[in-house]
Amino acid sequence: MTRKPLLLVTFLVAIMAFAAGAWFVMRPGPAPVVSAATSEQAELMIRNYSPVLGPQDAPVTIVEFFDPSCEACRAMHPVVKAIMAEYPDEVRVVLRYTPLHGEGSELAIKVMEAARLQDVYLPVMEALLQYQSVWASHDAPAAERIMDIAGAAGLDVALARTQIQSPEIVGMLNMDKADMQALGIRQTPTFFVNFKPLPEFGVQQLLDLVSAEVEAARAS
Repeated sequence: MTRKPLLLVTFLVAIMAFAAGAWFVMRPGPAPVVSAATSEQAELMIRNYSPVLGPQDAPVTIVEFFDPSCEACRAMHPVVKAIMAEYPDEVRVVLRYTPLHGEGSELAIKVMEAARLQDVYLPVMEALLQYQSVWASHDAPAAERIMDIAGAAGLDVALARTQIQSPEIVGMLNMDKADMQALGIRQTPTFFVNFKPLPEFGVQQLLDLVSAEVEAARAS
């Protein structure tokens, strides 16, 4: 094993306990068994408007069903970034919005989409996750803080207030919710790698499946 993968594995193992802890906070019951995606399901997993992180032509695609107010999504975010850093030319991440967790999820998603229109998508997403406990606290949610946090990350708030009401953003969110229901996605984050589900949720399981798909792509 080269030094770079070894550092990645070390990093992932170090944060595994934190990620798993957040996961079980958000998943009080057993996770449903998810079978491999059929061709019909695969067609629902990626829309042409879906946010893509990484190269469009990457041979390996991680589809993440994501809610910005989900603690487990925040906990897994460094893992996803580490995987992308390990395979910068071979892995892309497609985000599908899955507003399942508490007050403010849909507003945060719309704000992220306004940020995408303004070319500040990544800074705003990072800020919303970093300060998630401020606006998405289970004890005292404060969705009104979302705009302030996004504004501090570079969002033109006045423009965003108009953009989030646009038919394009509202329609996109509604389509993501419809696809989520059609696919039976009930928990976040849910990951598919080249349309294959994880055998069970976990940092190592995600890393192993991505690694296997990267190796298969290199061999083809």
